Amino acid sequence: MAEISYLTQIVLDDTGLPAPTAEVDQERKIAIYDLLEDNVFGLPDRDDAPALAGPYHLNLSIKDKRLVFEVATQAGEKAAEFHLSLSPFRATIKDYFQICEAYFAAVKSLPASQIEAIDMGRRGIHDEGGRLVQERLEDKIDTDKSTARRLFTLICVLHFRG
Repeated sequence: MAEISYLTQIVLDDTGLPAPTAEVDQERKIAIYDLLEDNVFGLPDRDDAPALAGPYHLNLSIKDKRLVFEVATQAGEKAAEFHLSLSPFRATIKDYFQICEAYFAAVKSLPASQIEAIDMGRRGIHDEGGRLVQERLEDKIDTDKSTARRLFTLICVLHFRG
């Protein structure tokens, strides 16, 4: 396995997607900021060649109903590209959007105890999404739980339909 490295740039290609709501846009900004501040992101060696060393740039997009991870070195050299089916993510993304809507509504009018309960549910679904990201990227990208959770947030942002 190549040395564990990290991301220094993240680009979300949201071409053709509806404009995000203020809440979704804020989630995206926070996830990217947090990812760039602290992440673990490495490429494992392949049988036919060692992985290019990081740090890396990540372009995340949806093309032909597939999630696309395009990874390049800081010098711009293509390091890897992965296309994943969105099907395994759909139910968790739907649940995450529903609980986020409830959370954003609760923040406006409910007492702190109820907001906290909703937020605990939101974190649980977010954890589930992070585990799913790690499973789907197994043998493709080496990452930690925190990075996978933030990548799940970005996948949700790309999946947002308005």
